[in-house]
Amino acid sequence: MERCMHTVASAALAITTGAGLGTAHAADLLPIKFQLDWRFEGPAALFLTPQAKGYFKAAGLDVTIDAGNGSGGAVTRVASGTYDMGFADLAALMEFHANNPDAPTKPVAVMMVYNATPASVMALKKSGIKTVTDLAGKKLGAPVFDAGRRAFPILAKANKIGSVQWVSMDPPLRETMLAKGDVDAITGFTFTSLLNLEARGVKTEDVVVLPYPQNGVKLYGNAIIASPKLIKEHPEAVKAFLSAFAKGMKDVMANPAAAIGDVKARDGIINTELETRRLKLAIDTAINTEGARSEGFGNVSLPRLALMASQVGDAFATKTRINPDAVWNGSFLPSKAELAILPKP
Repeated sequence: MERCMHTVASAALAITTGAGLGTAHAADLLPIKFQLDWRFEGPAALFLTPQAKGYFKAAGLDVTIDAGNGSGGAVTRVASGTYDMGFADLAALMEFHANNPDAPTKPVAVMMVYNATPASVMALKKSGIKTVTDLAGKKLGAPVFDAGRRAFPILAKANKIGSVQWVSMDPPLRETMLAKGDVDAITGFTFTSLLNLEARGVKTEDVVVLPYPQNGVKLYGNAIIASPKLIKEHPEAVKAFLSAFAKGMKDVMANPAAAIGDVKARDGIINTELETRRLKLAIDTAINTEGARSEGFGNVSLPRLALMASQVGDAFATKTRINPDAVWNGSFLPSKAELAILPKP
């Protein structure tokens, strides 16, 4: 174990000092299984690009990245030990902690990536919905596990929205039902649902987008999470992973179009133009935000984190209250210089 830790630490030093990518030998790499929150779409480039460019290997890590089917699944798979690290909505992580207080292994968030939740309510302009208060009495559609739907009580409380009627469906049917008029509005990640609506023949200018962050809901979005076992046994590997990720993020931010090539390499049937737009939309709405610029990319504000824990506990009706100190560990974050990836506003 000491030899492995020496390799990870040495390789991590190499990546921060600009040494070549041949630092770590294949036999010395520490295997890391990483679970995404969703399919290989545009935002997956955030992780696939540092992998494709060899940044993880240069940090002493052999990282395997798998597509996911939702943040809840990513959290439980890391909790079970099937995966070492993952990418998941912080609210889903908080819910797991609060509903499984006796679980022996509860994942911990180690880097904030989506400083603002990408969740929004979307409606067609012809519905007459212009603001969130217009949603009262309307029929809203979303999968039962959708982050925006789960957090809707927070939006409703912040804006005094009257009761709404929910219609549940599988994810592929959400935008179709809105386009057909089967529901008045939907909740979802803006960079997912807006482009999915366009793919179903709906013009972007005909869609009303009501982002949660712009309507009084200051929730954090997706974070990189790690298993307690990995943190305890290989803390330097967590640091090395985050440093390599930050290095890749700089490349993605500088050239999103090129980064989509790394996604295409994993899923050859994706629409390159569409996924480039999806990635750029994710960057603009969730990553390069006012909160990220003020708090610093990768970091969180502890008062804001505590407020979110309280709001999520109420909205999700968790079994126990959420302890914000238990879900976040920022001690593995790279240096301020490494985290300086956001373009100036």
